[in-house]
Amino acid sequence: MYVDKFCDRSYDNILDSIKRVHFIGIGGSGMCPLAEILISKGYEVSGSDTSDGDTLRRIKSYGIPVYMGHDAENIKGAELIVYTAAVKSDNAELVAAKEQGIPAIERSVMLGIVTRRYKNAVAISGTHGKTTTTGMLSQILIGSGKEPTAIIGGTLPAIGGNSYVGSSETIVCEACEYVDSFLQITPAVAVILNVDADHLDYFETFDNVKKSFRKFIDQTSQTVIVNGDDKNALECVKDTSLNVVTFGFGDNNNYRAVLISPESTVYDTFELYYNNELLCTVTLSVPGKHNVYNALAAAAAAHCLGVSAEDIAVNLNKFMGVHRRFEILGKFGGVTIADDFAHHPTEITAALSAAVKMGFNTVWNVFQPHTFSRTYMLLDDFAKALSISDKSIILEILPVRETNTYNIYNTDLGKKIPGSVCIDTFEEAMDYVCKNAKEGDLILTMGGGNVYMCANMIRDKLKEMYA
Repeated sequence: MYVDKFCDRSYDNILDSIKRVHFIGIGGSGMCPLAEILISKGYEVSGSDTSDGDTLRRIKSYGIPVYMGHDAENIKGAELIVYTAAVKSDNAELVAAKEQGIPAIERSVMLGIVTRRYKNAVAISGTHGKTTTTGMLSQILIGSGKEPTAIIGGTLPAIGGNSYVGSSETIVCEACEYVDSFLQITPAVAVILNVDADHLDYFETFDNVKKSFRKFIDQTSQTVIVNGDDKNALECVKDTSLNVVTFGFGDNNNYRAVLISPESTVYDTFELYYNNELLCTVTLSVPGKHNVYNALAAAAAAHCLGVSAEDIAVNLNKFMGVHRRFEILGKFGGVTIADDFAHHPTEITAALSAAVKMGFNTVWNVFQPHTFSRTYMLLDDFAKALSISDKSIILEILPVRETNTYNIYNTDLGKKIPGSVCIDTFEEAMDYVCKNAKEGDLILTMGGGNVYMCANMIRDKLKEMYA
């Protein structure tokens, strides 16, 4: 249920008076970077989690105590507890912290505390494209020697992880609107990529989505960089007193992409203009017009931070994407397997529109709907987006945090997509596509849940078939 949230600044100075911090769920993609930043600042860090993974293994490499499973003993000696939103109130460590009077704060609050300790905090917000744009901007700043600290929602190959701790006063992070998490951040620079109707299970109405973005902008101190081609984003900045910088394709924008490659081109090249002055020519190494927008946003932010046009062009070209954003997993028997985080119709449209331009004989999508509410509310939009590809396989809806009060099923979506097949399990989907995909085809798995596991299964099966 949507509530009128605010920025919790009651703990802003807590890091000045403590030394030992314990993270519950330290292996989470949003937790590991915060732990790394504190470690670099000389804090003593410990953590716990219930499952292993790349981020947990990375944090273990620092030699800090990491406990598998949750137990009251794990927080011994801690002066502050940081927990993820997924942690329940009856968690043994959280209960022990309350009993012992140890302050406990949610991850988004800690992100706000950390980012406010940097002079130049740049927060990347928007309904779509946050992780890619944060990765692009991080790569530009790191590649140009600006030494930023970066918190990215996916693995950036250039740094081998989803975080980077630099020596400058600049920090770049994602600002997620879900449950108003981004309202804990008070950046110097806010980037608004787009504003779309999503997370309506929480926001209830699109007007509430826009209301939250306006509050986020109000908490920004210097500049807002906004997609000037997105009417909803522009509406959110309409009455702000901040310095407003726009990007997009239209002539009204400060940063513009001009002479963009023809629609048939896989990787776009464009001329980057700033207020009618040619800055540079940019050639991307990631597909899709949506990535031209992401690149424009990253370029605008980088330029505002003093990066040269040459460094912007060079490092945008070096950007090869982030984990689960049209990530190519392999090619076996002439069949290419890729995976993408797309879980909203706008994102699916962008991913599949890019895919069908890439010269494959047949483009398959294997889609895992994410939440009953989103599937129900955007059913026709999903059907239209998924129909862009040649073949569609619709998996069971992933409940995430919901129960099926909407009486919605994958078959309701499937019957709106001509020729689609509804399959319930990853194993069945793997068998179906591996049996029917031909040389020259692309299999693209999509969804915000664990459908990447299906992608890995398909890859391994094809590898075995064509070994």
